[in-house]
Amino acid sequence: MVIVGCMLFKKHKQRTKLENRVWWEYAQEDIRELLYESEILVENVAKWRHHFHDYAFVVFPAAKAYEGFLKKLFFDLDFITEEDYYGKRFRIGRALNPALEPRFRANESVYDRLEKFCHGKELPDALWNMWRRGRNMSFHWFPDEQNAITYAEAREIVSQIFDTMDLAFVGCKLEKK
Repeated sequence: MVIVGCMLFKKHKQRTKLENRVWWEYAQEDIRELLYESEILVENVAKWRHHFHDYAFVVFPAAKAYEGFLKKLFFDLDFITEEDYYGKRFRIGRALNPALEPRFRANESVYDRLEKFCHGKELPDALWNMWRRGRNMSFHWFPDEQNAITYAEAREIVSQIFDTMDLAFVGCKLEKK
């Protein structure tokens, strides 16, 4: 059973869909639980009587799991150190940013390492774009950009996080490691 907010949910058919993802066994248990919680929110929030201005809270567990998944991926590919992986200073958004300032690129750019590893920009761009949409654009607030997302957008973002994790797992050839 999983506790979300004040509601108690039993495992159900949706869990099976997640378990069929290519990365499911690769992901740590806490990552799986976060992804499952987003899926529960996607399924159940639409049934609530109250409607919200912003549904970013539906995306949050999946976005947090995506961060953990990427950290593990980068660590397993030797793109980041053990200190980066376990430490509090490494930032996915900085490391994946294709526009990272040249003076930081050699030491901090995972984007460049991915581009070289994958022989192109397709995968690093996909990971970066999902990071921006699933986290930065969903959770930051600026006076001229109130990035409130609708329920439909939240559902789409969660689904895209799952799909991008599929792409990363296969694109980085982790199924063979």
